[in-house]
Amino acid sequence: MTDPPLLLDTHIHLDHPAMREDLARHVAEANKCGVSRFLLPGVTDESWDGLLAVTAATQGALAAPGIHPQAAHRWDSSCAERLSDLLERPEVVAVGEIGLDGYPGLPPMEVQESAFRAQLRLAVAAQRPVIIHCRKALGRLFGILKEEEAAQVGGIMHAFAGSVELARQAVEMNFALGFGGVLTYPNARRAPQVFCELPAEWLVLETDAPDMAPHPHRGETNRPAWLKLIACRAAELRGWSLEQTARITTANACRILNLVSMDNPG
Repeated sequence: MTDPPLLLDTHIHLDHPAMREDLARHVAEANKCGVSRFLLPGVTDESWDGLLAVTAATQGALAAPGIHPQAAHRWDSSCAERLSDLLERPEVVAVGEIGLDGYPGLPPMEVQESAFRAQLRLAVAAQRPVIIHCRKALGRLFGILKEEEAAQVGGIMHAFAGSVELARQAVEMNFALGFGGVLTYPNARRAPQVFCELPAEWLVLETDAPDMAPHPHRGETNRPAWLKLIACRAAELRGWSLEQTARITTANACRILNLVSMDNPG
């Protein structure tokens, strides 16, 4: 019996209550499916302690603390100082998830932009990549990334939902594109198109668990082990084997996040 391919989940909320209540089982199931590394993005400063505790308790887990645009109103000098300190820790490999969100009822866009710029500047100063969240604001977000010279550190566009043209602009700024459950939906059109047309070296995989469960589990609580379902769909779309898919996307994630390759841990 061969070992399962080694996969890296570039966006998973293992610190979410839905995951933490049975964390050991979720991680064990994922490991059996070949998922052996996890990047845990932050949402708000209130959750950073829990994020780091789960990271410390989970083999293969890494942290990307930050303040999500939905919590941008919480950003202040105290958050900035604390995040700057966290970026000196070896398990903290990125800043995330940060960005802009144009959905109604969220903090005003000027508040989001202020928090986003400040976190980008910390990331650039610390030479850490960033994990980007963006909905209904890609044009403005790309403008800010250019103004703040974020290409110096690059990162990952989480759950990218833009066009092929915008995806290519992201790549030009040193950003990989994260693909998750949407890639598997039978009615999905844009995500598969972007996934097929981008250069292979800019593709990474994610679950966003406990959200965004892949087909045929759409609407259920997502699980870390289901990254393999996403990888299988990715393989089908590109004409790769599952092993090729794991090797390519994991190598891409390691490069973008400045990690030692799982194939060469020394």
